[in-house]
Amino acid sequence: MNNIVSIKNLTISFKNNKRVVNDANLDIPKGKTVAIVGESGSGKTLTALSVLKLLPAGAKIDQGHIIFNTKDLLKLPLKEIEKIRGNKISTIFQEPMSSLNPLHKIDKQIKEIITTHKEISSEKLDQMVLQLLKEVNLEDLVTRPNIYSYELSGGQRQRVMIAMSIANNPDLLIADEPTTALDVTVQLQILELLKKIQEKRKMSILFISHDLGVVNKIADYVYVMKDGKIIEHGNKKKIFETPQNNYTKELVGFKNLVRKSNYNKQLEVLNIQKLKVWYPIKKGIFKRTVDYVKAIDDINFNLFEKETLGIVGESGSGKTSLVLAILKLISSSGKINFKNINLNQIKKSQFKNIRKDIQIVFQDPFSSLSPRMNIYEILSEGIDVHFPSFSEVEKKEIIKDILSETGMNFERDHNKYPHEFSGGQRQRIAISRALILKPKVLILDEPTSALDITIQNQILDLLKDLQEKYSLSYIFISHDMNVIRSVSDKVLVLRSGKLIEYDIAESVFQNPKNEYTKNLIRSVI
Repeated sequence: MNNIVSIKNLTISFKNNKRVVNDANLDIPKGKTVAIVGESGSGKTLTALSVLKLLPAGAKIDQGHIIFNTKDLLKLPLKEIEKIRGNKISTIFQEPMSSLNPLHKIDKQIKEIITTHKEISSEKLDQMVLQLLKEVNLEDLVTRPNIYSYELSGGQRQRVMIAMSIANNPDLLIADEPTTALDVTVQLQILELLKKIQEKRKMSILFISHDLGVVNKIADYVYVMKDGKIIEHGNKKKIFETPQNNYTKELVGFKNLVRKSNYNKQLEVLNIQKLKVWYPIKKGIFKRTVDYVKAIDDINFNLFEKETLGIVGESGSGKTSLVLAILKLISSSGKINFKNINLNQIKKSQFKNIRKDIQIVFQDPFSSLSPRMNIYEILSEGIDVHFPSFSEVEKKEIIKDILSETGMNFERDHNKYPHEFSGGQRQRIAISRALILKPKVLILDEPTSALDITIQNQILDLLKDLQEKYSLSYIFISHDMNVIRSVSDKVLVLRSGKLIEYDIAESVFQNPKNEYTKNLIRSVI
């Protein structure tokens, strides 16, 4: 089979001589999609960046060859490489908001990638930009291409990045986690768009991801990396159906987990009836209310002891508004019955005693943990507010116990600050902060989306053990349908503030009634 790129014996290290890619061999056939899968630090991104000699400062290639159209890219001078970058080989990065220049309009940025490599009349250039926007399904921007990136949604920004990457009809497209920051429905649209463009232009794709569901949708061949080494490779069917390496088996097996329900159907913890969160739209000099944004519109559900309710929906579906209403952080109407108390009928001062029973773990622990406080101070806050009479000795014992419960070490960790921990460790600390008050309900807002699959697995196992031990009830919000399937007893699907499906998890996955839910489940392996 003809290969557009062949990576041979590639070894990359940093100045401290620590090898981050070790003797990697990888082939990218013409017109095919090759995926590199692995956790953070596995070397997958560095392997991809080395193709265009875009390694970060301090990294160096010790040995190896990268053959592209019979030429060894590693031996080419920088001037020759610059002729290839964005022309014969182009890239799409993970976060389009940071990849696109906020000071330049999108049509100018698309034009720049074209004029860098070819001379073209302004009239033809304008035509090319409009044609590219149409090709990436941004027809609504064709009449107004001179807008800024911050005026676009995440999916639209990623489509602009794709338009830029295919502008010069490259032979190879390197896509580094291009769908990670997107909702599951938008993910699927971007993947289908990439496949459509690939078939039309006959280009090859090197796809970097830690998401097995995404890889299963787009890849022809898969390379699995761990600790800088390629530990297994083969066609997609072989990797997903008959993996040989234990690490690969762990990756694939995690995505096939199905939860076994064990909740107490007799003890209802939370009951939501006709919940509404409407934001008024005011216009005119006197700011009269002319309409409402219905963020949550007439939602009903309940939650039992030790039950996990999975909530899914795209951005703007109302997931966050629902959670904020339950926590009484925004105004709502309807009944929020917690332990037979309607939270919408009690005063703020009365809710203080209940607040400790409903806690939340946020998506990004790095931004939710104060960088100015050490771990002991972060975990002390809740105790100081709700149990001010506790002595320092009692407080220390409680903190020591909860850190031990979540797999941390008090003596080693309590004086450290959040930046000194890995993503998985920070999420354990966030879970410790929520559990230290011994809540009845724990709201988990995308708690694993920023984590690698193996770390996701560890956090989900931890949550399962804690739920069993403390009889916790979970409201688990995620856009990852594989995670939802592995943790949920019931699933609630939101769209535009409406509840469009609510049932036992396996019923939702095996026999979805709504077309939107069916599209969501298409993302599951």
